[in-house]
Amino acid sequence: MKKNFITFIIAVFFLTAPFILVAQEPPHPNGGNAPSSAGGNRPVGSGAPIDGGLGILVTLGISFAARRVYRYNRTISEVK
Repeated sequence: MKKNFITFIIAVFFLTAPFILVAQEPPHPNGGNAPSSAGGNRPVGSGAPIDGGLGILVTLGISFAARRVYRYNRTISEVK
């Protein structure tokens, strides 16, 4: 009973935390400066590349899955 109550309290906290906790407002795009001809008034973080990290994560995920399948098939063949 105590474990269920603690789990319930933690779940309620995580479900209500976004409404209770207040973060700082995001910074103005362009650092508060006037829009320029070079950069314009772009949103914050709009130039961040995601391909490098994403490619590494996909490669690692595929290699991990292949290893798991290989080991699973190897143990099945040993049982037979």
